[in-house]
Amino acid sequence: MLDILETEKSFILKHIKAGDVVADFTMGNGHDTLFFSKLVGEAGHVYAFDIQPAALESTKRRLVENGAPENYTLINDSHHNAKKYIDRPIKAGMFNLGYLPGSDKSVTTKRETTLPAIEAAIELLDNDAILLIAVYPGHEEGEIEGELINEMLSKLDRKKYCCAKFRIINSPTSSYFYIVESK
Repeated sequence: MLDILETEKSFILKHIKAGDVVADFTMGNGHDTLFFSKLVGEAGHVYAFDIQPAALESTKRRLVENGAPENYTLINDSHHNAKKYIDRPIKAGMFNLGYLPGSDKSVTTKRETTLPAIEAAIELLDNDAILLIAVYPGHEEGEIEGELINEMLSKLDRKKYCCAKFRIINSPTSSYFYIVESK
């Protein structure tokens, strides 16, 4: 069976190498932050964002326990403020929208900040870079976020970006993802 998260990562591997700058726009429990940290290595850098202090604590613990290089900046702020912290182009970025896994699900990403965050992330993309956006339509906000992201990405200039959507069509509430590749 198709593992949607592993499929996402296979796309990223084609774009980044040791020494690159990347961003995890929805840190969560730090799985993607760790993935990025090990990929870009000591010479690279990872910026990771979350509004929940518990996410920063969980991520820091995961990074230390897994021997990640100290090449990361964990930021307790909304992803829509990314350009306040990142002052150079990124080769890759990831969004896993929804709520913090293992939480009470009361805090979710919201379209009011997600859409500006994605816009900022696209502006930060270097040449030949990639942005992945995982959407979880199993709750009302996730479904709306997905529709609005689709609308936004469909308007991007085809000469500058290639946008694609990957979805399991016989499972309408399963997660799916978008890819934005810069040329």
